[in-house]
Amino acid sequence: MSEMKFTLPGPETVTLAGNSIDKLIRAGDGDAALLYLYILKTRGQGTSAEAAAALGKSPGGIAAATAVLSRLGLVNIDESHTGKETGSTAVQDEPDDRFSGHTSRHTVEDMRRELETGSVFYSLVEAAQNSLGKIMSPDELLRLFGIYDSLRMAPEVILQLITHCITESRGRSGGRMPSMRYIEKAAYTWEREGIFSLDKAEEYLKALDARKSVRGEMKRALQIRDREFSETEKRYVDNWISMGFESGAVEIAYDRTLVKTGKLAWGYMDTIMNNWHSKGIHTSQEIKEKDRKVDRSHVFNKPESPGQKFGAANPEDIARMQKLLDKIKED
Repeated sequence: MSEMKFTLPGPETVTLAGNSIDKLIRAGDGDAALLYLYILKTRGQGTSAEAAAALGKSPGGIAAATAVLSRLGLVNIDESHTGKETGSTAVQDEPDDRFSGHTSRHTVEDMRRELETGSVFYSLVEAAQNSLGKIMSPDELLRLFGIYDSLRMAPEVILQLITHCITESRGRSGGRMPSMRYIEKAAYTWEREGIFSLDKAEEYLKALDARKSVRGEMKRALQIRDREFSETEKRYVDNWISMGFESGAVEIAYDRTLVKTGKLAWGYMDTIMNNWHSKGIHTSQEIKEKDRKVDRSHVFNKPESPGQKFGAANPEDIARMQKLLDKIKED
């Protein structure tokens, strides 16, 4: 077979740095090399979705190839676009250590294998991207893979978690989608709570909804409008809820705090709540009953005048009675 010489047709040429070529050869990843050429050709202006369409690859395959290029230090991921449908990539020739400490070659390869073999994780990625409305960046994929692989959460539980985080984030930030860091943090909370099944997840979310409803009642009792509780305020309120207080009791404590301090003094109010809790008082009815007992006690224990014995007539009363008798006699 005669030796062949390869040339590039036409005036369009692409230049690759020698160290970049060496990295691609050592990686031995055809999809990563193909994607790298596409990025060079588009001068880093293409998106993941456009790359998938141009190269005939799935979004998961493009994400896996991008993760390899990122690990090799051949591309940077533009994280400013993570809230949009896709992110763009820019070619670089120097190594990028942004992922060091967060993952390892073994982790990236495990994730890549899961994506390429069409495993359960591949299906999870597709469903997660549909929910989030975007193609996930390599860093986001690695975080999702960590939840799936390290925390050992079932895919359906992870999707329930993502749905919950989307609802929470939209409610707090005016419709903005949650970051993968936000979802990852929530996943570790679920792990600590032992939530690894759909039944546990549904039970946990119902409890959260119930607490959120009670918080709303507490906020109305405290006359807080047009804003959410701060983290410190939330700790006070959640502690009162866990003690068993109803919103009516909080309203009374708030009123007494205003009378005493002229403002919503959380520390002073917390002292009132803890005092009631120590006496087993948690409802507005119980507080009113306690107040009535105190009032009756004051009446019955009213101090006597000095020198006056119980049952003895008051001199003033005797004088009035004598005047009345004298008037009767005159008539």
